[in-house]
Amino acid sequence: MKRFLIVGLLLATSLVYAHGDDHPGDDVIGKPGDAKNVTRTVKISMTDAMRFTPDNISAKQNETIRFVLTNNGKLIHEVMFGTEKELKEHYEMMNKNPEMIHNDPNKVTLAPGATGDLVWQFTHVGKVDFACLQPGHYDAGMKGKVMVVAAKVSSGKPAHSD
Repeated sequence: MKRFLIVGLLLATSLVYAHGDDHPGDDVIGKPGDAKNVTRTVKISMTDAMRFTPDNISAKQNETIRFVLTNNGKLIHEVMFGTEKELKEHYEMMNKNPEMIHNDPNKVTLAPGATGDLVWQFTHVGKVDFACLQPGHYDAGMKGKVMVVAAKVSSGKPAHSD
């Protein structure tokens, strides 16, 4: 009996590690940022024209940005950071369950007229997509991207002067 219990525990432990962390925000898209490390603030407006303004943002690798999001529309809007694949998958879930409530660090849902913020650290070079996944909004083009570029590394040498 003890042997079955030990084998069962080992199997369960290996399944947990094999499953990994499905939570977006710990890998290629970055991770929740620490408000003490915010280097700048970017204001994003969401409208019923199904647009984010701005919808194209640049960031440096390891930069922590506070996004101040304002829903200037009369509909519920949200912003979610993710890969294009993650966003499309979540959008399909939202279409099936439009009342789904979010409590994730990489997304904010806002009622009409509301403002919220999201602090995010961009840890990898590349593209991080964002979108509104309310039913119909993604298909209408309510999406954007953050292009993350490599941060310039200082050589640590003093500047040469003559």
